Amino acid sequence: MGKEQILEDAIGYVRALYEGNSDGHGLDHTMRVYHLAMKIADSEPGCDRRITALAALLHDADDPKLFSTEDNRNARSFLAEQGVSPEETERICAVINSVSFSKNGGRRLEDINAMIVQDADRLDAIGAIGIARTFAFGGKHGRGLDSSVQHFYDKLLRLKDMMNTEMAREMAEKRHRLMIEFLKEWDAETETAG
Repeated sequence: MGKEQILEDAIGYVRALYEGNSDGHGLDHTMRVYHLAMKIADSEPGCDRRITALAALLHDADDPKLFSTEDNRNARSFLAEQGVSPEETERICAVINSVSFSKNGGRRLEDINAMIVQDADRLDAIGAIGIARTFAFGGKHGRGLDSSVQHFYDKLLRLKDMMNTEMAREMAEKRHRLMIEFLKEWDAETETAG
C-alpha cells in the first residue's frame, strides 16, 4: 500500500474512532500532533517518517482515557488491515507506548521517532491550545476550574523542560510563556473576585 493512501486511511480510521469526542483528544488534536511531528521530523534526518507519521496518527487510538483496550488493539487492528508487517507494527506500537506522560514521565527516550511523537503530543498540551484542552477535558470529566488550573502546576508547566528535540524545545518556549501569563492573570482575577 502506498504511503499517502495508508496515511489517508489512518486519518479516516481515527476520525471514526474519535467521533463525538469533546474532551480535547479528538481528531483535531491528532491532526495537530501529526503536523507537528512531521515538522519536527524535517529537522531530524535520522527518523523514519513513515513510522513517525503512523505513530502520530494512532498515538491516542488506545489511550486508556478514551478506550478500554489492551496491547494497542485498535492500532494493531488498523495496521493489520493495511498489511503493515509485524516488525513495522511493533516499531509503531513501541513509539505509541513511549508518548504517554503518565506512563513514561521523565524517562529518557532512545528512539528518535518516539522522541518526535512525544514532543509533538506534549507541544499540543501547552500554549493556547493546551489551555483550551485543559478546560475542555476538565469540563467533560467533571473537574472544577480550580482543579483544571492545578493541572498546569502538576504537569503542563513541567513539559517545556522535558522536550527531546531542539525544534520542540524552541517551540515550547513561547507556549510555556503564554501559560505563565495566563496563570498570572488567573491569579490576579481570582484574587480580586475573592
